[in-house]
Amino acid sequence: MTDHSPAVVGGSEAAESSAVAELQAQLLGWYATAWRRLPWRGAGGSGAADPYAVLVSECMLQLTRAAAVVDYYQRWMLRWPTLVALANATEADVLAQWTGLGYYNRARNLHATAKAVVARHGGVLPSEPAALAALPGVGPYTVGALRSIAFAQAAALVDGNVARVYCRLFARTDDWSTAGGKKGLWQLAEALAHAPVAGQQPSAWSQALMELGATVCRPRAPSCEMCPVAGACRALASGKVQTLPVRSKRRPPQPCSARYAFVARGRPEGLELLLGRRPTGGRWGGLWEPPGTEGATASARLVAWMDDVGLTAGETLAPLVHTLTHRRYTVVVVVAQAVDTIDVSVEVDGAFDAIGRFSPTASTAPAAPAVPADLLDSLSALGYTAARWCSPDAALSSTGGLSRLGQRIVDQAVAHLRVQPVPRVPGGSEAVALVGGGPPATSR
Repeated sequence: MTDHSPAVVGGSEAAESSAVAELQAQLLGWYATAWRRLPWRGAGGSGAADPYAVLVSECMLQLTRAAAVVDYYQRWMLRWPTLVALANATEADVLAQWTGLGYYNRARNLHATAKAVVARHGGVLPSEPAALAALPGVGPYTVGALRSIAFAQAAALVDGNVARVYCRLFARTDDWSTAGGKKGLWQLAEALAHAPVAGQQPSAWSQALMELGATVCRPRAPSCEMCPVAGACRALASGKVQTLPVRSKRRPPQPCSARYAFVARGRPEGLELLLGRRPTGGRWGGLWEPPGTEGATASARLVAWMDDVGLTAGETLAPLVHTLTHRRYTVVVVVAQAVDTIDVSVEVDGAFDAIGRFSPTASTAPAAPAVPADLLDSLSALGYTAARWCSPDAALSSTGGLSRLGQRIVDQAVAHLRVQPVPRVPGGSEAVALVGGGPPATSR
């Protein structure tokens, strides 16, 4: 069987060129009719594309399926149709718009890139490789995607889909997650991207590879019978499709416990939730969630905070498990009753300074219901930089700004409250708190 890999073909140069040309023509011919109609693609699946649209879509598509990205992409482009518009947005708005996509550093990097492009390039995304690579969060894959798809330059790219296609096509048995394995794949990708057939259609070639990996050459249950290049696939011929690509086993996620207090006020049909905003940086940086903490002393710290603000723990809800790439949290939610040490009738706006002191400020515009001063001020002890009251629907909306963990805690707690009587606070006010212990099971 002919091996189409330029790095390993042992025949004549003419035979090698012919084999590569045949492989590329077959794949490009398939893509010309099989491409998915996605909103960021140019006409015919590989026509001229807006560089900004390519940048946004590629950032969103990293570690996320296209079907899950479409709605986010369309809302994003309506909100910020240009790099300049995005550069003028606040980070809080950017993170809120990203709510639910996970891996929030992608949003921060995209925002930082917009600012850098405005500052360095007058708001126009550069096409030069070095200038692209100098942008925040833009690595070799994104550079290759922008060069080939947005600027029609012959350029290699390797992501998970492309790596899987290459490893199976050429039966590569080196671990592609290692430095040596990555280097070999990039060398192969460079050679193929600059071959005559692909070099004439760089956008179509890059997207055809990714499309094949996403829709046919899938990690599990690949549809080899539908593959346009099955006849050239060495893994299929040798019965190794299910064992390739080779990747080192990941370490199991580290167990971690966390405790969250879910504080609500009002009747079940009109609840408002207390949310705190996490500091910028670190996990879920800048996102909102019910007040909480994690680690070995999480329970004691949260109980101390509750005592300080007059909350007492009550009924415990079923544990939740929340799995990230490197951590596996366990969260338990407890319904707690507020006592009359909290004056829920006092509302103030304000901000924390650098050392966590709260300073009330006058509000000049209509705002969401404010947080009682003592309760708001106390959140700095848990590391939060801001707080707000928010309805469940607003918190769980596509722009609510909650982490996925925060969404799950709110979902569980509100569902419980809506079928339980709401404890009354002396004096006629009503307030409820839920206290959680450890995060739920779902990857972002």
